[in-house]
Amino acid sequence: MKIQDKFDLTGRTAIVTGGAGLLGVEFCRTLAEAGAAVAVVDLNAEKCAAVAEDLTRAGYSVLSAPTDITRPESVQAMIEKVLAAFGRIDILVNSAALDPKFDPEALAKGITPGRFEDYPLEQWNAALNVNLTGTFLVTQAVARQMVAQGKKGSIINICSTYGLNGPDQRIYRKADGSQPAYKPIYYTVTKAGMVGFTKYLAAYYMGTEIRVNMLTPGGVYNNHDETFVQNYAAKTILGRMARKDEMNGALLFLASDASSYMTGSNVVVDGGWTAW
Repeated sequence: MKIQDKFDLTGRTAIVTGGAGLLGVEFCRTLAEAGAAVAVVDLNAEKCAAVAEDLTRAGYSVLSAPTDITRPESVQAMIEKVLAAFGRIDILVNSAALDPKFDPEALAKGITPGRFEDYPLEQWNAALNVNLTGTFLVTQAVARQMVAQGKKGSIINICSTYGLNGPDQRIYRKADGSQPAYKPIYYTVTKAGMVGFTKYLAAYYMGTEIRVNMLTPGGVYNNHDETFVQNYAAKTILGRMARKDEMNGALLFLASDASSYMTGSNVVVDGGWTAW
């Protein structure tokens, strides 16, 4: 088999949660370009449909499947919709998560994550519900189908450098030294939880061809202000934030047979953030 053939996903079906997000859109397109039928799963039905329509117009086989991943009945309805459209499920990308952003869009909405001492319990609980419980529910439903299909498939959990290291809150300071926002505790806790979730499932499916791995992106540029970009870039070996398409190669590697001897592992694409 030629090396490029190992990356071919023709005949396979992929589900991408958070499929209308910054990286989710990239993941959907990457998998579609590699030949997979793709289900775009997102809470935002309008954005979900827009992503699916854009890729369908480009000639790919793509389904819009708006879903509330925190509700078992919504997840099950999504699984049934995907199976009705494509007949099988081979790849799951768990990209959906509450992630407090520091880009202009988030700041315009007043999203300024606060200090640990004052962090609201309801926001903590909401994040656990989406980032961990939602991922659990979708993965459980997909794994059930993978087992029924012959115990084969690839599950990819999107982690974060903040799941491996504590946030350096200094990068959120403004040029005048003020600190209007902090990366909140739930993000590190839930992303660290993905590490355990991945290793548990990889071990659980020992003896099968169901593989479970992580992809850990570094910070992706999304029109952040210059002070933040400079602060972030100074923490990386490559001296810059990532472009939104720079996770796609690693994602395709994990989804495809190119990573057939890999499970329970983590591919870190962070410009060297965690190397020092």
